[in-house]
Amino acid sequence: MVLESESLLEGERYEDPSLSAAVRPVLTLEHLKLDRPTMDDAADIVFLANNRRVAEMLARMPHPYGLADARKWIQSTGNPEPGTVTFAVRMKATGRIIGACGYQFGPAGHGSEPELGYWIGEPFWGHGYATEAAQAVIDHAFTFAGHRAILASCRLTNPASRRVIEKCGFQYAESGMMRSLAHGGAAVAVETYRLDRKTWEALKGWRATL
Repeated sequence: MVLESESLLEGERYEDPSLSAAVRPVLTLEHLKLDRPTMDDAADIVFLANNRRVAEMLARMPHPYGLADARKWIQSTGNPEPGTVTFAVRMKATGRIIGACGYQFGPAGHGSEPELGYWIGEPFWGHGYATEAAQAVIDHAFTFAGHRAILASCRLTNPASRRVIEKCGFQYAESGMMRSLAHGGAAVAVETYRLDRKTWEALKGWRATL
């Protein structure tokens, strides 16, 4: 079954073999496919995630990152709290996992506003995959979960992530600190951005005219 919506980006489809699209459909994009991670992905996740250049930019990814960490993370994605979701990001052509993207209530959370999170393995940097995945997951947050706004944070030392956030339409909200597992729980400086439903709808309408 394929679910389609007029609000989706061009070339984006929501496939739902289990008829549970409101929870976690399969998002088929131009270059990527987003679905649920499985234990079969564990070795590939370790290969990509056991990289300090990836982990040090995230709040919840430890370093070193081993097979037990991958299995624990995969298991945690199976029963998310209401209003949250995590997708495996895969190359559409091969089905191999290259990262993850989702939204949950996190360190920068304000009330009922979840936070966008994403990472892409270093071999796949520089191809726009983080932006492609993030835009689709933002659409999911507003279309399926019905959120009124979503947050996103990045370290001050991560201009690539800041560009992804800005391309998705987020506006700067505040500066602050977050604790990073890869830094032994130490606090690091971050910027937090916010995207509300009204701005998202305006951006969707503008893209549709291009």
